[in-house]
Amino acid sequence: MTHSPWTCLTVDREADIAHLRLVRPALHNRFDEEQHREFPEALRHIAALPDLAAVLISAEGASFSAGGDTAMMLRANGSAALRERLHEEALAIVHGLLDLPCPVIAAVQGAAIGLGATLLGCCDMVVAARAARIADPHVQLGLVAGDGGVLAWTQSLGFMRARRYLLTGDALSAEEAFGMGLVSDLVDTPEQALPAAMLLAQRFTKLPRGGVQGTKQAFSQLSRDLYGAAFRQSLDAEMQTLAGTEVRQRLEASRDRSRS
Repeated sequence: MTHSPWTCLTVDREADIAHLRLVRPALHNRFDEEQHREFPEALRHIAALPDLAAVLISAEGASFSAGGDTAMMLRANGSAALRERLHEEALAIVHGLLDLPCPVIAAVQGAAIGLGATLLGCCDMVVAARAARIADPHVQLGLVAGDGGVLAWTQSLGFMRARRYLLTGDALSAEEAFGMGLVSDLVDTPEQALPAAMLLAQRFTKLPRGGVQGTKQAFSQLSRDLYGAAFRQSLDAEMQTLAGTEVRQRLEASRDRSRS
């Protein structure tokens, strides 16, 4: 069954597995206003589907997601209304992933940057190609790592390593991330990521739902209890820095470099 009222993504149901796929490879699946709005809508749609065993998230093209769109962030720099909308949608993305009642598995064939990396840390399992690049460079733009990075990276890497990478914005390969706990399963090539993640998802169709889903929901509650207040604080702070002069200058410089 296919349900695709969106332009940036599709949702298919394959037996008892819901498959959310980002489908703008030419844009490296960046989160602009449209995708930022559609992603939590799709999560709400999936949450309403009955009798799911697992949710699979993947992306078309060379990149899983290049993260936030520079043009969107520049518009948000000058628009309090857009910042408020992004704030609410960011809450809905993180909580939407935590609220899904069954395991969520990401298939990562290429770069996962910024919000793209946050999605991985909010999933229950991450299958990634060995050379895929993972980074949260918020601070390099003058932004607080607030769209879920503190929650996602800390619960996966632990406090010390999360601080190390969120405070510098440095990148990891998926192989390095596997050694630190941000990736659960490694494959050698980008082409292997989705089939391996699908095989993992299919395992949950054969397991008793009650035990799996109760365990998943307990882990989600642990994430809310440990990191919920810090997540909201960091997201509020991100929106404050997004309005600043320093961020605008960094974003304009990044935009100009990409045009040259």
